[in-house]
Amino acid sequence: MGDKGWGAWPWMVLLLLQLQLATASHVVYENLEAEAATVAVPPSIIDPALRTGYHFQPPKNWINGMVCVLIATAANFSTADPNAPMYYKGWYHFFYQYNPKGAVWGNIVWAHSVSRDLINWVALETAMVPSIPSDKYGVWSGSATTMPDGTPVIMYTGVNRPDINYQVQNIAFPTNKSDPLLREWVKPAYNPIIVPEAGINATQFRDPTTAWIADGVWRLLIGSVTGGGRGVAYVYRSRDFRRWTRVRRPLHSAATGMWECPDLYPVPADGRRVGLDASVSGPRVRYVLKNSLDLRRYDYYTVGSYDRKAERYVPDDPAGDEHRLRYDYGNFYASKTFYDPVKRRRILWGWANESDTAVYDVAKGWAGIQAIPRTVWLDPSGKQVLQWPVEEVEALRGKSVTISNRLIKPGEQAEVTGIQTAQADVEVSFEVSSLEGAEPMDPALAGDAERLCGVKGAAVEGGVGPFGLWVLASAGLEERTAVFFRVFRPATGSGKPVVLMCTDPTKSSLNPDLYRPTFAGFVDTDISSDGKISLRSLIDRSVVESFGAGGRTCILSRVYPSLAIGKNARLFVFNNGKTNITVSRLTAWDMRKPLMNGA
Repeated sequence: MGDKGWGAWPWMVLLLLQLQLATASHVVYENLEAEAATVAVPPSIIDPALRTGYHFQPPKNWINGMVCVLIATAANFSTADPNAPMYYKGWYHFFYQYNPKGAVWGNIVWAHSVSRDLINWVALETAMVPSIPSDKYGVWSGSATTMPDGTPVIMYTGVNRPDINYQVQNIAFPTNKSDPLLREWVKPAYNPIIVPEAGINATQFRDPTTAWIADGVWRLLIGSVTGGGRGVAYVYRSRDFRRWTRVRRPLHSAATGMWECPDLYPVPADGRRVGLDASVSGPRVRYVLKNSLDLRRYDYYTVGSYDRKAERYVPDDPAGDEHRLRYDYGNFYASKTFYDPVKRRRILWGWANESDTAVYDVAKGWAGIQAIPRTVWLDPSGKQVLQWPVEEVEALRGKSVTISNRLIKPGEQAEVTGIQTAQADVEVSFEVSSLEGAEPMDPALAGDAERLCGVKGAAVEGGVGPFGLWVLASAGLEERTAVFFRVFRPATGSGKPVVLMCTDPTKSSLNPDLYRPTFAGFVDTDISSDGKISLRSLIDRSVVESFGAGGRTCILSRVYPSLAIGKNARLFVFNNGKTNITVSRLTAWDMRKPLMNGA
């Protein structure tokens, strides 16, 4: 593209990016279709080969947040044996926020898809649209709960005023609960069932959780923010699921700004890789409280204890609300978990927005995907959760290639050939020959992985690392996205080495007008014990979803190559450190495309 076509455009791109990424889920864009028609959009942006192949998305238009059916039942909630069905009559149900009229936020309805296996999806009729006074101006996010008789119930936020986003909570029931596909929903005339009381910010009062029950009383959470800027999760209680009363004190709060999409769920305290129904409790149970930060646009969580009598949650780490463990240190927001009793697991969904501009989204006709569903469980240490792609995604694996015991010397890279890598699943185990050359950690960066990655990116030579993968790379490496590890000596001079995991997309595209931040997190592992560390990356055209050290640190990044598209995408192992690295084993599979909502 010549300079004439782009001379005045970069500053407009940056302005739109800042607006879109800072307030992506509730911004109404005016006249973007007309504006897009006047802008020279790079051909690579609208290339269909950048549309994901096996991540969830509808055929076109905007999507965000989700609701997963079905969750808690009232039966047998005092035992560790879960009994609540997570799917309805053999089907997983997935509801999500959708704009049927365009590729930017607005005109939101509840779209609905179903699946037998969480990977192949069929789109059904729209589940809900604004249709009653208490949701006339918006049907926003919510959750689902299964009643004792097996009936699924949806609780969701509605907007009932045209001048401000005045938020209330509504309920909906299936019109015909014998229909396994739950294609029609009815909203009773007694809506809304929860309204903001005096002292609650009615424009920041949303996203009711799945309800849980104990001693015949239902509870749920609603996210909000206080006048002092503290994020809060309010507890509401009910005996009949119709009349709800707020508990005087919130379940928990922190100085973080607005809490969207709160999620509270139990996990086995011993680290077993099994899930629990939302209503399970007991001495061998810990709890995870997750909140989505509206100001920062990321999800964070703590692990702690929940007192049902006091309706209070206390993090195990008193500084947990400041340290902010994250499910994913990349582009991952508005997440939601649900319990699957068939395979006894808790599954995590998360939304990944685009990292281009809203004008680009209009031009290509779609925006937003869902991350691959992940199984989530408590690490045996009790300090964090672990995550791994659901096993069903492995059914998409096709042709494979394996590399074993390959030495990668300092400054070297090795191409992985034999499969198409634009749509792939890669698992690799690395072994570090020595840690003696590890760089000292800068104390000023010791607590900020993202800043550290920005300073010590993939192109900056290190002692032990950076080493890892170049994915979606062009033949001449003009384009490449790096997913890597780097090892540091601890700033205090004692303790285990510090392992940084980073995704660096700064060279992911020759198009200069994209948002390409480095994403990073520290990995809680002791690499000094055996020198080994593992990485798995799900590569899908315009998304790279990576899991470090068995799911201890996860990073999702959106990238938009202009050269490394389709058959032109390459995969490399690289080592930009001064220490030898061995690829103990690498297996890469090309991935088939599943059924995806008719696309």
